[in-house]
Amino acid sequence: MFNITRAAAQQIQQSAQSSGAAEMALRVAAKRDTQGDLQYGMGFDEPQDEDMKLDLEGVAVIIGNESQELLFDTVLDFVELNPGEFNFVFIPPNHPSSGGGSVTTTGCGSGGCGSCASKGTTH
Repeated sequence: MFNITRAAAQQIQQSAQSSGAAEMALRVAAKRDTQGDLQYGMGFDEPQDEDMKLDLEGVAVIIGNESQELLFDTVLDFVELNPGEFNFVFIPPNHPSSGGGSVTTTGCGSGGCGSCASKGTTH
């Protein structure tokens, strides 16, 4: 199952409040690029009937069918990558702390996740 850390949840909730999306869910998506690498995206959206709906750390999270398998056992965190540079990171199940792989950052930094993606959009 997909999960988020407390730090990520707090930042998502702050972003939702500041962007007027407090009543919306956080859509998380993943897809493979042409090289086979996973690309992640997220943004506030309205749930669709076919979406997986989760309540994680007080955040309503939705995941479309096409992303569910790719996000299985992935963790979304909000970390300081460099001094003063905070960003969301997706930690796949094969990350070095759990056996190998890499962490992928999103384009969502301190500006919040509301600026990352809109309905149906990932990056």
